[in-house]
Amino acid sequence: MTNSTIQAYAAMQAGEPLRPYQFDAGELQAHQVEVKVEYCGLCHSDVSVINNEWGNSVYPVIAGHEIIGTITQLGSEAKGLKVGQRVGIGWTAESCQYCDPCVSGQQVLCTGEKKATIVGHAGGFADKVRAGWQWIIPLPEDLDPESAGPLLCGGITVFDPILKHQIQAMHHVGVIGIGGLGHIAIKLLKAWGCEITAFTSSLDKIDELKAMGADHVVNSRDSAALKTQRAKFDLLLCTVNVSLDWKAYLNTLAPNGSIHMLGMVLEPMAIPAGALISGAKSVTGSPTGSPFALRQLLQFAARKNIAPQIELYPMSKINDALTRLHSGQARYRIVLKADF
Repeated sequence: MTNSTIQAYAAMQAGEPLRPYQFDAGELQAHQVEVKVEYCGLCHSDVSVINNEWGNSVYPVIAGHEIIGTITQLGSEAKGLKVGQRVGIGWTAESCQYCDPCVSGQQVLCTGEKKATIVGHAGGFADKVRAGWQWIIPLPEDLDPESAGPLLCGGITVFDPILKHQIQAMHHVGVIGIGGLGHIAIKLLKAWGCEITAFTSSLDKIDELKAMGADHVVNSRDSAALKTQRAKFDLLLCTVNVSLDWKAYLNTLAPNGSIHMLGMVLEPMAIPAGALISGAKSVTGSPTGSPFALRQLLQFAARKNIAPQIELYPMSKINDALTRLHSGQARYRIVLKADF
């Protein structure tokens, strides 16, 4: 094998088990960095791309976008990084750096030549991965590399709206759906100082969620319980990908409150205009976050000792890990350890 050969686990078609696959990545481009993968989180978005649920998958799919590893090669244009440095790569692998969103620091909203790490690009279920140098995020030394990967997608996805909505310690925030994203949201909001309500249909999680920092736990599918939450929340972070009674959740918002969509609900949302107008409420959404927001998150997590709760699998057992993810029993994010 040449130095440019990458070993990976790939889906050759939608719905098939992943299998070993190798390819020649060619010469490292000037703007790229190559990273040797140590750990990679397993996210529902990986499953969506593997199964072409969004209709944009390019096969073979090499998924994996919560990557922790060490730099092995630097392109000639890469700046501020060094070989051997431990870094992370999340959902975005490249952005154009010249469109208005990019030059304004919102590279995650790039309208130019943006590449997701796992769509038409080889991701982290591999021994090596490449990405544009701006999206290579330095890992603070006191952040545990084994559990840090999920911060790069699940973590930034819930952290970015906390920044965008200018959430402060006096605010009351609800988190709908306590899985990979939701449990990190609780940990971040606890460190932020907020009052936190967790909405879940898995009531066996109550003790765990309170130990993580939730002040209250509400059954997300109990309409009577939802009615008791009227006008409470400055922000609701919705991490689920299924339709809910959106009108009931809008009624739980305080004036000027927002429901912020993070889970990819594929059905159109029924939102009554009167519920928005009468309380100056809003429904918003966002993708992951900029390289700067990613750096802020990792520094905050290191300072506050915030770590996702993970289950560790060797990458060679990736199909077993996917079965575990499908079971809904994972607590709360699965991480794969590269063992090529």
